[in-house]
Amino acid sequence: MGTSGDGRTVHGTRRAAVALAAVGALALSGCGGDSDDNGKGSGSGSGDSTGKPAAVTVELPKLDGEKIQVAAVWTGAEQANFTKVLTEFEKRTGATVTFVPAQDPIVNFLGTKIAGGSPPDVAMLPQVGAIQQAVEKKWAKPAGPEAKAQLAKNYGKGWQDLGAVDGEQYAVYFKAANKSLVWYNNAAFENAGASVPKTWKEFLSTAETVSASGVTPVSVGGADGWTLTDWFENIYLSQAGPEKYDQLAKHEIKWTDPSVKDALTTLGELFGKPNLIAGGTDGALQTEFPASVTQTFTGGDQPKGAMVFEGDFVGVNIGETDAKIGTDAKVFPFPAVGADSPVVTGGDAAVALKDTKGAQALLTFLASTDAAKIWAEAGGFVSPNKSLDLAAYPNDVQRGIAEALIAAGDDFRFDMSDQMPQSFGGTPGKGEWKSLQDFLKNPKDVAGVQQELEAAAAKAYKS
Repeated sequence: MGTSGDGRTVHGTRRAAVALAAVGALALSGCGGDSDDNGKGSGSGSGDSTGKPAAVTVELPKLDGEKIQVAAVWTGAEQANFTKVLTEFEKRTGATVTFVPAQDPIVNFLGTKIAGGSPPDVAMLPQVGAIQQAVEKKWAKPAGPEAKAQLAKNYGKGWQDLGAVDGEQYAVYFKAANKSLVWYNNAAFENAGASVPKTWKEFLSTAETVSASGVTPVSVGGADGWTLTDWFENIYLSQAGPEKYDQLAKHEIKWTDPSVKDALTTLGELFGKPNLIAGGTDGALQTEFPASVTQTFTGGDQPKGAMVFEGDFVGVNIGETDAKIGTDAKVFPFPAVGADSPVVTGGDAAVALKDTKGAQALLTFLASTDAAKIWAEAGGFVSPNKSLDLAAYPNDVQRGIAEALIAAGDDFRFDMSDQMPQSFGGTPGKGEWKSLQDFLKNPKDVAGVQQELEAAAAKAYKS
């Protein structure tokens, strides 16, 4: 959903939610093919006024012999797909690009590299807070005029603003995430006679229906604390509303606020029933995110869990199973707790750490339609690039998710934990991640968890 305190309205959130409802309709219809007949827009499919081929929409400099390092926390399929983007950049420029695997939290990883005198040229930062830290530490270099021109052409103001600090553009949001989706095993739903829920009350009722059929309804990747922050944020945004969401993101209200109590109490309606969670509480706390997905889409109509909540990137993990998106694996918007379904987004942004021609050229390329098209076609990816032809996405489900994100325009809320100091919102075993794992263990202790969250937040915001 967007940076805090910017006065964006509930109306925008509703508009995005309406667009997202189309995702549910697409999934329900079982569309999973590669038809290109809908969603064609401006961008890579139409060429430009100079008559250049449609595949090339951005001019890049010749960088023969230049070596560029790019650091990111991506692994597996995500790393492989990003490498395809980097390979195209190499072909066009003559540069040699090396992917540097980073660890979470990436700011700590980069700090070690910089202290050792060997920073990568570009880093992909997964938190707004990390961009701000990189600027405060004077690591980040401002984006050059070519990158800014691509951003102005291809990105809405909201996404540009997320990559700016004090009015200066530093980051290019290359990969976005629609983090308000619930994916489900269609065979398990059909076997149980379950219907797709639109509200939180209906979601709990659907879970009970699936449970009665002999399948545990919800798979939770509780070993990764970030998945739990996403559960909380979707409930909080829908229940408390955008203004409160912005205030809590900036710690203008405390975690002991009644609105936090309400959201945790709501989340406890699920977490407090271990029989509804795959493996129970202990099992969920030992399940990492990738396994939470794959166990939902293996075992036919008898999976370990029938539903898994997370963003569009779940599609990458589904790809590691035999399930087909749109037929075996379907998706619906996160259920509305309040008046509207929430729309929470995340994203990964490229930041130059060296003021070199190669680093700036890569930022320019990543802001272009050309780069977005490569990963969009590979799947498991959503671009905030509004000029990208939606036909680039490999199936109607992925296309619908992307369309919903673009339809939100500037009226979105960005992942709350990613806006916070990393020590609180983005560090394994600490802060919000740890507190919500504690909550999953003992969902009755709402007040205790609130106090724990507030103590950690107060410390992080003062540092």
